[in-house]
Amino acid sequence: MKNFLKNEKGTLTLQVLLIGFIGIITISGFVLWTDTFIKSVASGKDKSQAFAIAEAGVEYYRWHLAHDSTDFQDGTGTTGPYTHAYFDKNGNRLGEFELDITPPEDGSTIVVIKSTGRLDLAPSLEKIVQARMGMPSFAKYSVVANEDIRFGEGTEVYGQLHSNGGIRFDGEAYNIVTSAKETYNDPDHSGNAEFGVHTHLYPTDPLPPNSIPVREDVFKAGRAVGVPAVDFAGITQDLSELKTMAQDDGYYRGSSGNKNYGYEIVLKTNDTFDIYKVTKLVSMSWVCSWYGSRQKNWNSWSVKTKSLIQGNVPFPGNGIIFIEDDLWVSGKINTARITIAAGRFPFTANDNKSITVNNDLIYTNYDGRDVIALIAQSNFNVGYASEDDLRIDGAVIAQNGRVGRPYYNSSCGGSYIRSKITMFGMLASNERYGFAYTDGTGYQDRILMYDGNLLYSPPPYFPITGSQYEIITWDEIK
Repeated sequence: MKNFLKNEKGTLTLQVLLIGFIGIITISGFVLWTDTFIKSVASGKDKSQAFAIAEAGVEYYRWHLAHDSTDFQDGTGTTGPYTHAYFDKNGNRLGEFELDITPPEDGSTIVVIKSTGRLDLAPSLEKIVQARMGMPSFAKYSVVANEDIRFGEGTEVYGQLHSNGGIRFDGEAYNIVTSAKETYNDPDHSGNAEFGVHTHLYPTDPLPPNSIPVREDVFKAGRAVGVPAVDFAGITQDLSELKTMAQDDGYYRGSSGNKNYGYEIVLKTNDTFDIYKVTKLVSMSWVCSWYGSRQKNWNSWSVKTKSLIQGNVPFPGNGIIFIEDDLWVSGKINTARITIAAGRFPFTANDNKSITVNNDLIYTNYDGRDVIALIAQSNFNVGYASEDDLRIDGAVIAQNGRVGRPYYNSSCGGSYIRSKITMFGMLASNERYGFAYTDGTGYQDRILMYDGNLLYSPPPYFPITGSQYEIITWDEIK
């Protein structure tokens, strides 16, 4: 009996030791897990703080550029990086951010800000974020106008469309359509005021003060009225500056002479162009001219004879070509960024200069490497002797005139009706745009495609529409 009790006591002692051992292991594991969890939480908090400091660096420089949009040296006048202490709301220093700033390339508005955030309590820990910022330009729009404008049936627009006047749109818009006017009287017909953006496609929009219907069949992304206007007047100063830059480090040519009509430039894929003097234009019948005389700046706007001035002229280093006369442009580029402008200074209202494209003007690449701007002081024309299927790649501005084709009817000859015009890029027209007319003349199909690469990477020294930098991309590097 005593031996049995002794054995039972030994068994209990072994069980107690085993349970105690397991308990010690469990408690130790829990303590280790708790310690690891606490350290992990602390580490996560440190990373979050370092990340917040890095973000603060980007926001700081965005604020700095809002007050001095051309300072990319943090107000120091020296090269970076630039380091700033970071404090909490009570004025206690928590760490610092270090800024590396890459200024825009010539003619661009894109600045790259890389910000590294560091925490004083964990100096070996750092977080890095990088943002690309840019000022939006006129190229943010597929079409932008300064007056009332009408888009007829058969027109397709890809990209934002805006007018400081009213818009009648009877085609298909694949991005938002906006007007600075709440309501206006459509000049194409009599009647009561209509919405700033409206359509006459069935069923015709109701009149204000009714609500604006959605009409997804026409306005695929919607429409808005009463939005801020776009400043066309500022382009005058931009043109003047383009002339100066062309004279300093670009390509400049003055008047072609009283007996001539301007110049023609043919762009080539080897980064050169040929330039001609236009000696004679295609003549029009007197009946056609009589109809045309009722239009401002009417002409055939088509070259009949020309003489070569110089061939294989290299594209200028700053990408600026300025012609102080009327100009015709055609050709093709390959990995080039060119701004071509036509105007005459000092400014005289009756002597503004125009740009005409009658033959294809195209890119080789459609990924942003090829960019053309055509900025006309007066009109951007497509003339009488234009291609039946015409393509124009580029950002087009008519500062004081209109983007379009003059009116030609059957008395002008067989080219009064054309099949299709495709524009890839954007267009800005001070006056009413149009490549076709309500009597069926002009281009039957009008395709306006927006080049999204233009938004923050426009052609060299292209006019901008804002004064504030906007974030284009934001990335966490580390």
